[in-house]
Amino acid sequence: MDKLKKMIKNFIQITDHLVDLIALILILSMMSLSGYMLWDSNQVYEKADAKVYEPYMPTRNHSKSFKELQQINSDVIGWLKVNNTHINYPFVQYENDDKYMNTDAEGNYSLSGSIFLHAENNPHFTDFNNIIYGHHMEKHMMFGDIGEFTNQNFFNKHHYGNLYYDGINHGIEFITIMQLDAYNERAFNVCISEEAKQEYIKLIDSNSLYKRNVQISPNDHLVILTTCTSDMTNGRNVLVGKITNKTYPEKIKKNKGIGIDILNNNTYLELILILIALIIAVFVKKRKNN
Repeated sequence: MDKLKKMIKNFIQITDHLVDLIALILILSMMSLSGYMLWDSNQVYEKADAKVYEPYMPTRNHSKSFKELQQINSDVIGWLKVNNTHINYPFVQYENDDKYMNTDAEGNYSLSGSIFLHAENNPHFTDFNNIIYGHHMEKHMMFGDIGEFTNQNFFNKHHYGNLYYDGINHGIEFITIMQLDAYNERAFNVCISEEAKQEYIKLIDSNSLYKRNVQISPNDHLVILTTCTSDMTNGRNVLVGKITNKTYPEKIKKNKGIGIDILNNNTYLELILILIALIIAVFVKKRKNN
């Protein structure tokens, strides 16, 4: 009888240790997966950061140049900057609008893609509506800041941008922000006829969330910055600006704390490692007590 009790006790202890071990493996696996996902997400955002492309800016004296970027990737045709935001990227154009959904400006695979001019537009911006696409991303990456213009206070404070193409800097005066359906053919097709241009002007007038008192004529050249929004099904935030021959200096802006976002990711990883160490310590202590 004593032998049977001892066997049962040993079986229970072994089972208990196995359950503890399985639980530990599961916890460590989940934490490892979480850590990997955080690391992977951080890699995507690092590649999408505008700072990656700063050395290539055509308006600054860096070790690299805009021409060097074009030598790396001949699809690069210009540079877009929206003053006092994080939108400060080279943009590309290809024969279709699919390639640069997941390809960066250097021609490498990237989930963040590139800023790109619609394939049907003239690369010299001679069209009435010149459509530029970019992914909406968190942490102010790519076209993430376009959504900020749906806040009226933000819209009121951000008037200008810069568009570099054909070796010349041009100004952008932003006129309105709209929210449209992605399948709105009138909004995302290049206007050729005078009738189409007039219809586009009516589209702007009837769909503006906020609009400045700036006249638009069929002879103007508009920049249409578009990206996704979660505010509506199949929704797009569409920021409309007019190209000018005047450039607009950017106001000195305060540090908005991009480094804090990176620090937070690192902090999460550190917390995961600390939790793993604590769990291991608890299991080791428990085993010693047993």
